[in-house]
Amino acid sequence: MKTIVVYDIENDRIRKRIFNACKDYGLEHIQCSAFLGDLNHNRRGELKQRLKRTLGNKKGKIFICPICDKDLRLLEEIVVYEPKGDTGETTG
Repeated sequence: MKTIVVYDIENDRIRKRIFNACKDYGLEHIQCSAFLGDLNHNRRGELKQRLKRTLGNKKGKIFICPICDKDLRLLEEIVVYEPKGDTGETTG
């Protein structure tokens, strides 16, 4: 089953360890603090325990959400890499 992991961690060292754990479990990095990939129930539980140990008592939030194939088909993505005519410069 597809699983999405989203986190908000202030501590750079802990955030990097969470990132690496998600990569170790074969998840794809889809946003700054978000991963998506296939994990069965057991692997999802293992990852949860690893992330819980990694976060410890540090400030942060981690969401681990299984997504069924039916709901995943409803996924919509909106991407704008660079707005047309936007040079990033401001006038003043």
